[in-house]
Amino acid sequence: MAEKKAKLPMGIENFMEIRTGRFYYVDKTGLIKKLLENPGKVSLFTRPRRFGKTLNMSMLRYFFETGSDIMPFDNGTLFDGLEIAKEKELCEKYMGKFPTISITLKGATGETSEEAKVMLRRIIAKEALRFQFLLQSDRLAETDRIQ
Repeated sequence: MAEKKAKLPMGIENFMEIRTGRFYYVDKTGLIKKLLENPGKVSLFTRPRRFGKTLNMSMLRYFFETGSDIMPFDNGTLFDGLEIAKEKELCEKYMGKFPTISITLKGATGETSEEAKVMLRRIIAKEALRFQFLLQSDRLAETDRIQ
C-alpha cells in the first residue's frame, strides 16, 4: 500500500523538502524535458505571485545539481515516480551533472539602494562559496582556477 500524503505544502518553495516530507505535489517535472528539448539562451518564467516559480527553479536545481552540499543523497531518489524519471536517457545525460547556480533576490532588501547592493553581494558570495570544490576539478583550465 502506498504511503498516504498528509499535508499541503503551503509556503514551501524547496523541491527536496516537498518530496522528502509527506506533502502533496503536482508533478511539473515535464518542464525539464521541454527545456532540454527546446534550448534557448534564456528561459523566462512568468507567472502570477504564488504560482510556483521558485518551486520550479528549485526542482531544476535539484535535477541538474552536482557535487554540492544540497544533495545529501542521489538526485534520482527525489525524482522517483515522477514524469521525468521515465526519460531514462535524458536523466542519464543530464541529472546530477552540472554545478547549478541558483540565486533569489527575495533577501536583497534594504532601506537604501546601497544596503540592497550589500545584501545582493552577500547572496552572490554565499552561492559562489558552494562551488569551491570546482577549484580541484580536472575539467577546469588553469586560467579558470585563478582567483
